[in-house]
Amino acid sequence: MRNDLPFRNELKYLISYADYALVRLRLGSLLRPDEHAGPTGVYTVRSLYFDDYFNRAYAEKYGGFIDRQKYRVRLYNQSEAVIRLERKVKHNQHIYKESAPLTRCEVEQLQQGCHGFLLDGACGLRQRFYYECSANLMRPRVIVDYEREAYMLEAGDVRITFDRNVRAGVDGLDLFDCGLSMLETLEPGKLVMEIKFRGFLPDVVRMLLPRGAVEFSAVSKYVLSCDKTLFMRRSSF
Repeated sequence: MRNDLPFRNELKYLISYADYALVRLRLGSLLRPDEHAGPTGVYTVRSLYFDDYFNRAYAEKYGGFIDRQKYRVRLYNQSEAVIRLERKVKHNQHIYKESAPLTRCEVEQLQQGCHGFLLDGACGLRQRFYYECSANLMRPRVIVDYEREAYMLEAGDVRITFDRNVRAGVDGLDLFDCGLSMLETLEPGKLVMEIKFRGFLPDVVRMLLPRGAVEFSAVSKYVLSCDKTLFMRRSSF
């Protein structure tokens, strides 16, 4: 792990809606809603994940490799106002994320397999992604949707999120298709709770963890969505 990168700690749990309701009740007096979430505190996340010729991101995540990375293009509330290319690097439970802005036109070029524009300018992330597309045949793999509820705590720079209604696109890879058919990927009655922090996790936050929470580290929303869409493609033959 490089020491010069601003890594954060990340913990993931699969919890029930009953546990979510209890944790959320306790959070009310301790944390503040994420200011970027809007008046409802909930926003929709849509990500187009990319993988290389050997499906390395999928295989390394599924296998629980300590060091791994993945690329995605992400937008919020199905709006074109903010579109980001993101690279997420993970070492054990430590994560680092970098991002660069994209336009809708650029995303559509990526969806069509055109990536030469990434060399325009001096953005290191865009240039790195160009190399991945050229050398490792990086291409769109799956679209993942979910609703996110986020909270913040200044002590320890803690961010707690709840991701519900996690869905995978089954009939296309168009990031801007509002009518894309989706399938639920989590088991009924479950959602994902994520805790991100720097340095230390305050004891008051540790006490919030539900006793029945199952650590959600060996698999991910991306892996589950790939599995779900692969099953659908096979069953349609």
